[in-house]
Amino acid sequence: MNPITKYLKNLFAKQRLLGEDPSLSGLAKANTLLAKLISEKRVPGLAITVLQSGKTAFQKGFGHSDLDTKTRIDPKRTVFRIASVSKPIAATALAYMVADGVIDLDTSFYQYVPYYPQKKYDFTIRQLAGHTAGLRGYQGIEYGLNKPYHIKESIVLFKEDPLLFEPGTDYNYNSYDWVLLSLAMQEASGIPFEKYVQEKVLDPLQMRHTFAPLCHTEVQAPSANTTTQVNTVSDVGEAQIATFYSKNKLGFRKAIPVDNFYKLAGGGYLSTSEDIARFGQAYLNGEVLNESALAPFLTAETVQGKSTYYGLGWQVSEDAKGRKYYGHVGNGVGGYSNFFVYPKEQLVFSILMNCTDPKIQDVLDTVVEVIISAVSEDLIS
Repeated sequence: MNPITKYLKNLFAKQRLLGEDPSLSGLAKANTLLAKLISEKRVPGLAITVLQSGKTAFQKGFGHSDLDTKTRIDPKRTVFRIASVSKPIAATALAYMVADGVIDLDTSFYQYVPYYPQKKYDFTIRQLAGHTAGLRGYQGIEYGLNKPYHIKESIVLFKEDPLLFEPGTDYNYNSYDWVLLSLAMQEASGIPFEKYVQEKVLDPLQMRHTFAPLCHTEVQAPSANTTTQVNTVSDVGEAQIATFYSKNKLGFRKAIPVDNFYKLAGGGYLSTSEDIARFGQAYLNGEVLNESALAPFLTAETVQGKSTYYGLGWQVSEDAKGRKYYGHVGNGVGGYSNFFVYPKEQLVFSILMNCTDPKIQDVLDTVVEVIISAVSEDLIS
C-alpha cells in the first residue's frame, strides 16, 4: 500500500512515491504529466501554482472547471474545495489564539466546552490538533453529509460515542477533531470561528479568493462584537467556483450535494491554487507569528516513541529523497488537493482538483519531484 493511500485511510506515512521518465525533464515533463491526466480523463480539471523564493516558478490550469460549458481552469480564479488543506488554515488561526493567550494547547477541551459529554478520559486541545485524542472518524454517510449544521449543532453526530483509545496513546486522523477545535476556539474567544479566521489569517495574508461555504442563518452562531466581513461563496467576485465531480467506471459525474460548513476547520474551505500558494509563502516569509510560536504546530508528534508525521494541523514529513516539508493532502466530495512547503528549497506547491480522490497521487508526486529537480539544476529562471 502506498503512503498516500494510507493517509487517505487516516494514517500519515513518511514518504511520498516518485516515478521516473528519462524521455522528459524539467517543466516540460511536469507539464506533459499534468496534461496527460486530462487527456486520459483521470481528472476533469487541475490548477497548479509553484513558488520559488516567493516568485512564480510554474502556474497553469489544465482541463475544465465545468465539463458541460468547457470552462477552462484558471489557477488565479478557479475556486476548488480544498478539503483537508483547510486544517493548516485553521491551525494558523489556532496558533494566533494560543499566542494571544486566549486558548492553551495543554488545557482540557472541557475547560472551553463544558457541555460536551464527559468521556472515560479527558483530552486536551493539543491532542485534538494532533489527532491523538481518540475521536472516531466518519461513519456511513457522514463523509457526504448534506445537513445545514452550524459547528455547535454538528457535534450531535458523534458526541455520544466513546473514545477509541486513551488520549495520547495512539493516533487516528479525522476531521471531527477539528470540529471540536473550532468549537473550542469560538467559545474561548466569543467570536464565530469563520470570522476569527477571516480576521487573523485570510485578510492579513490577502487570501481574497478563499471562502467559507454559505453559513445557514437559521442556525445561530455565537454573538460577537466584530465587523469582519467573512468571505463566503455567495460573493466570489471575479473568482469562479468549479463544478465538483466524482468518478466511476462510466466517467465523471457531478458530485453529490454536501454541506461542509460545520466542518469548516477540518475540510470545508474553498480556495484557488494561487491563494493556497500565497498562504504557504507567508510561512516562508515569516509573516505568520514567529518560529517559537509555530514550533508546536510544525513539529511532528510522537506516540509511544514513534513519529505520527503530523504536527498540529500540519502534515510534517519528508519525501522519498529525504527532503523535509510540511503541508497537507486533502480529499473530499468533489475535491482533491496537495499543498507542500519545502523550507530548505524555498518552494511552495499548491495543486487543486475538482474531483473526489482521482487516484493520481503517484503522478502528482512525480510532478513535485521533477520541479524540485529543475530548480536544483537551475532549469527554472
